[in-house]
Amino acid sequence: MKAYVFPGQGAQFTGMGKDLYEQSPLAKELFEKANEILGFRITDIMFEGTAEELKETKVTQPAVFLHSVILAKTLGDDFQPQMVAGHSLGEFSALVANGTLSFEDGLRLVSKRALAMQKACEITPSTMAAVLGLEDSVVEDVCASIDGIVVAANYNCPGQLVISGETSAVEKACEAMKAAGAKRALILPVGGAFHSPMMEPAREELAAAIEATTFSAPICPVYQNVTASAVSDPEEIKKNLIIQLTAPVRWTQSVQQMIKDGASIFTEVGPGKVLIGLVGKIDREVAVASA
Repeated sequence: MKAYVFPGQGAQFTGMGKDLYEQSPLAKELFEKANEILGFRITDIMFEGTAEELKETKVTQPAVFLHSVILAKTLGDDFQPQMVAGHSLGEFSALVANGTLSFEDGLRLVSKRALAMQKACEITPSTMAAVLGLEDSVVEDVCASIDGIVVAANYNCPGQLVISGETSAVEKACEAMKAAGAKRALILPVGGAFHSPMMEPAREELAAAIEATTFSAPICPVYQNVTASAVSDPEEIKKNLIIQLTAPVRWTQSVQQMIKDGASIFTEVGPGKVLIGLVGKIDREVAVASA
């Protein structure tokens, strides 16, 4: 079975999508529609902007979403997903790709999500850190032992977890992770504590927008970050998408479940090849490709 996976924030690079814009009339039309919906020319920043400009949350999330979704649409009849999944922000791309959300609604929600997360980041100093070389349960136990808010946020692949929370709690947790035998525990250059309780104000804001958006029956199941299982019911998809901002991304578990359910090839759709790298670390036997 063909599984398509969609990357999240961090996959962006200057020049992303320019070739699509220049070579495909459909891509050009969708990019121009996106400029209109967003109220600024995001294409100028994607194609010619600096890394700093691209890193602005209000730009990054829509940019990665647009690259992924428009690339999927230009694949035409070759794009026949039997299952989809996205890492964090990538779940929105996956939901447009499998027909749950329209292109326009997906973009509006991603833009709202980016701005809501930005606002939440400004309330309390918060951050994330990568922890390498520890069992999941050890990372969870260390987080639970720290005073303050710090939680496991991204289960990326065995031995690679990202933790998230208040800056001081994350710093203490990093020291404790190293003491517990972590190969590395390093603070990431991110704007805030995504996928942690610190995102509660953003979750509330996004929930209202998600509730007001039409979710259709998808052409294939989405393996959602929150459940790491196949979901096809629009109401359930909606509910999980609302929880996603404050809950961990169970990427390892999602990929394992997709393989168990018959995925034989994983194709990454969007900028970069981060996800197929992670898939390879989760299961060396499975075939991977980049769109």
